[in-house]
Amino acid sequence: MHIRLWHKELWLMSIANLLLTMAATMLIPILPVWLKISAGLDSQQVGIVMASFAIGLFLPGAFCSYLVQQYRRNVVFLVCVLILAVSMILPFFRLPALHLFPMIVVWRMGQGVVYGLAQMVLVSTLIIDTCESHQRTEANHSASWFGRFALSIGPMSALLLIRLSNTISPSSIPVSPNSTLNVFFLALVCCLVAVILVLFIRFPFRIPEDRMHLLSLDRFFLVAGWPLFLNLILVTTAIGLLMSLNVTIEAYGMVMVGFLLALIAQRFVFQDADLKSEVVSGLILIGTSLVILLASRYSPLTTPILGLGLGLVGSRFLLFFVKLSRHCQRGTSQSTFMLAWEGGLAIGLGLGYYAFSGQPMILLLTAFILTALALLLYVLWTHNWFFKHKNR
Repeated sequence: MHIRLWHKELWLMSIANLLLTMAATMLIPILPVWLKISAGLDSQQVGIVMASFAIGLFLPGAFCSYLVQQYRRNVVFLVCVLILAVSMILPFFRLPALHLFPMIVVWRMGQGVVYGLAQMVLVSTLIIDTCESHQRTEANHSASWFGRFALSIGPMSALLLIRLSNTISPSSIPVSPNSTLNVFFLALVCCLVAVILVLFIRFPFRIPEDRMHLLSLDRFFLVAGWPLFLNLILVTTAIGLLMSLNVTIEAYGMVMVGFLLALIAQRFVFQDADLKSEVVSGLILIGTSLVILLASRYSPLTTPILGLGLGLVGSRFLLFFVKLSRHCQRGTSQSTFMLAWEGGLAIGLGLGYYAFSGQPMILLLTAFILTALALLLYVLWTHNWFFKHKNR
């Protein structure tokens, strides 16, 4: 029986992806403030904490294939999201031991572990399991946009909640520890709602393989796709650097406008265009936004252009990963894309706080250099390499 693409299960999982990603991204503008005010960390320590999330993303990957075969895959997802929800409670406790720098690094790394594993199971297994084979590429592409929009909706929701608390002026950074706790609570709620949504879905039973390996690259990392991974992580690291700045609610809102423009451009501008043009245009747009920022840091043109460029680059690289993968490697390709996307953002955030605190112009120049390197790498090597090695 033919099943339409946007059936109930895909809607529920896409919204769960949105909420899960929001729970992680709404901490981006708030967690550094809490770390400085409540835990007393300096900028270098904050940078280490933010970057440790990237380490956590990679740690569980080799166990992903074993876990989803040994246990019901939806249960693995639910347990990970529940643990992430519980981790949001830590800031509510005022025990001195929980506010020590090493403990906070472990806590943040642990968040990366469960978030990364939840995302791997969701994008590499659950979404694929509920779609017909000929719809899976479109399903992965469509569901990924929900997570992409969360990159703007999550921080925007956090900052809006701070603004509504009336403890600060609309344009300033949160300064009250109590106001930041509201954001952690909202992140916890997002996790719980994501769990409830997935509980409504009945997933087909999968017979495990006869020979299961505890450690495996399956559903974790597509080694053959390392040039795409390297190219994409340069871009997302640059974006992570930008997100370590004091970004306003309005700026995040305009990034979302840029994402909407990217969706429209994909449909009407790049549908029949040369494949190289989409990534090249996206990287040029990101670079242009950075040039505008370097010339006039508060120009309203920057964020929609940035969102448009990032949306084009992200969605096209996702499809490149799918087309590069062989039979039964689709899930692995999706996890690899997720690691490049989320890992680069975390690395950029950590680097921004650790090395460029109080030096916005040097940070912007570094982000521009990374974007330029990504463009040169793509034009001179990655694009041709992809066409020689793609399998779909």
